[in-house]
Parts: sequence; structure tokens; C-alpha cells
Amino acid sequence: MKEAGKGLFDGLKTYRHIWLLVVMCAAVLFAKSKAGERLASVFSERTGNGVPVIVIDAGHGGVDPGKVGLSGVLEKDVNLAVAQKLQARLTADGFTVVMTRTEDEGLYSEGATNKKREDMAARVRLISEAKPELAISIHQNSFPDASCKGAQVFYYKDSEESKKLAELLQKKFPEVLGDGNTRQAKANSEYYLLKKTACPIVIAECGFLSSPEEERLLSAPEYQDKVADVLYQGIKQYLSEQENR
Repeated sequence: MKEAGKGLFDGLKTYRHIWLLVVMCAAVLFAKSKAGERLASVFSERTGNGVPVIVIDAGHGGVDPGKVGLSGVLEKDVNLAVAQKLQARLTADGFTVVMTRTEDEGLYSEGATNKKREDMAARVRLISEAKPELAISIHQNSFPDASCKGAQVFYYKDSEESKKLAELLQKKFPEVLGDGNTRQAKANSEYYLLKKTACPIVIAECGFLSSPEEERLLSAPEYQDKVADVLYQGIKQYLSEQENR
């Protein structure tokens, strides 16, 4: 009986060592990834300076194109273009900005059996470790009815701060774009990024690639600038109101 107990104890120790090794390997891989490198540089930059940190997540990337427009415009490309324009505005204002991606890449390893799951988990981990004031995930929408159009912002149903941010951004869309958009910010309980992220976070669906009109607009740099202005103004207002509470 003593031998059996000793064998079980040794087995548990071996299992624990294997698990620790797996965790350490995952940490090393993340640290060596482009996302990990960006996060490390941000940590060194923000040390002791008290500058607010904002995470901008350009949805999709790499093997995942996201939605595909009627004429072939890829959501991942529009997302990244808007994200980089928003980054430029916030950085110019002195904010520290963490980008989940800066090129056409996904946050997954090439050998991953489920690239989508690994990608989403990496985005959540990056946001969590950045400890930002807020995070915004930029996306584009699609629907079988080509007449559907207009931006809509989503937030997690149990997060009051995310709701406040979403409502401010939603209000800014028609103000800046002048498109008569009457959509409202919408609560959601299913989106992985919203459920798993602790800081205030929203998903901004900036338009419908299934609408010929909006696909044309969203692929134009001038319109992407306007969308970036919407998000920039909404973020600035949210942070200003937060300071005054």
C-alpha cells in the first residue's frame, strides 16, 4: 500500500512538472510573438509615467479574412486601416496605445489545430496584461439583406462601463458621419472577447460590407479617416467623463 501511495505521489509530482513546463513554454512563445513584443515595449514605455493605456484590436487577420464584401473587400483589411488611423490620433494626444496586430497576421501559431480559438485567447490575454483604461475591437458587419447599413456598437450585458463607452461611440457615428444612423448600442452575452475581458471593452461594427454603398465607403481612406474620428472622439469623451466622476 505504501508503494502504491508513493507511486501515486510521484505521478502527481511528474504531472505537476509537466503542466508547469507547458505553461512556461506558452509564456515564452507569447513573449516571443509579435503581440508579446509590442506589449513588452509598452510596459517599458509606460513605467512610472501614468499615461493612460488603450488597446485597439483590429479584428481578424492572417488566414481569417472576416466578412467579405460584395466586390471582394476584406473585413480584416478595413479593420486594420481604421485601427492604424485611430492609433495615430490617440498617440498624437499622448496616449499609450497597444495594438493587437499591426499587419495582416493572426495571433496564433502556424501549427495550431484551432487557429480561431488560439487567436481569440491571445487577444484576451494581451488586453488583460496591458491593463488598459479601455479596449476597442474594430469590425465590419454583414447581412443577407443588402439594404442593411449603419454602424452599431456592442458591449457585454453585465458591464456598466462598457455600456457607457458603447453608447457614447454609437451617438458619435451619426454626428460625425452625418448618415442618419438610428441604431442603438446593443448588449451582448455571447461574444468571447466581451465576456472574457475585464476592462471596459466594446466591439464597433463600423458598417456593412454586404451593403454596396457602405462597402465602397469603407474601402476608401477618406471615409476610414471619418470612422477613426468617430472612435477617437467617443474614446476622448468617455475618458474625460470618467475623470470628472
